[in-house]
Amino acid sequence: MPQRLPHRLRCEAADPFGERLGAALPRLSPAGRRVARFLNENRPLALALSAMELAERAGTSDATVVRSVQALGFRGLPELKRELAAALAAPPTNPAEAMRGTLAEAGEESWHAVDLAIETQREAVEALATSEARATLRAAVATLHPACRILVFGLGPSAALARYLATLLGRAGRSARALDASGIALADQMLDLGPGDALLVLAYGRAYREVVALFGEARRLALPVVLVTDSLDGSLARHADVVVPARRGRARRVALHGATLVALEAIALGLAAMDGERALASLDRLNDLRAAIAGGRHDAG
Repeated sequence: MPQRLPHRLRCEAADPFGERLGAALPRLSPAGRRVARFLNENRPLALALSAMELAERAGTSDATVVRSVQALGFRGLPELKRELAAALAAPPTNPAEAMRGTLAEAGEESWHAVDLAIETQREAVEALATSEARATLRAAVATLHPACRILVFGLGPSAALARYLATLLGRAGRSARALDASGIALADQMLDLGPGDALLVLAYGRAYREVVALFGEARRLALPVVLVTDSLDGSLARHADVVVPARRGRARRVALHGATLVALEAIALGLAAMDGERALASLDRLNDLRAAIAGGRHDAG
């Protein structure tokens, strides 16, 4: 019987890639287990890294990476990446199926569901707290900081997160706007993209038409792109300057956005720290405007 992946390497039974890692753990050296842990926790990012870059992230040598990949049952890194890309591009679980699986796992007691949600969020935030994930957050801040304007893309539930981050950035004195329209309405929001802009993209699952079009326009204009994701087609991840891995819960279960929110707030605070004077001046102005509005309401009353 395959050995369960310990702690952050735990994977759902419906995750063949994770099951393969778990079955191979007894054959791996300590360094090999670090490689396996990184591959499992940073799947979209792993698609874009060479053996040397993987070695640097896992704190080992590129030769150890190659040996570890072979110990996992792959002929080499290209074959591993093909299987990983296929796993990331697998048809996503629809919301009803995800809820059905989550409720089946939680049982009939509401407190089980509460505990499951908290435990799932804890796992996701712990994955974000690894040295590798923190490095991507720092890289995201460094990539976005020089921009004259930051555009934050998100659709569906991620649209609310995109608008929230745009608000945080605006309060810190950054020019920011959300790209949250779906279908052809997104074209109007993309119309004024140009030099000096940078993109922060929230995208999960398959490469749907809106994000494909946005990445294409970013490439045409040579705009820096930060991608926040847990599973995206590798062809798009390769075109992002930085990939921030933010897990949305367990495989084939209800998506939970706590880790994504933590990542976005970390990026916002990091950008504020890069230009503290501007952030404080903007917040002081915000307080003045609030006071003026509050006073105006008082007088009118």
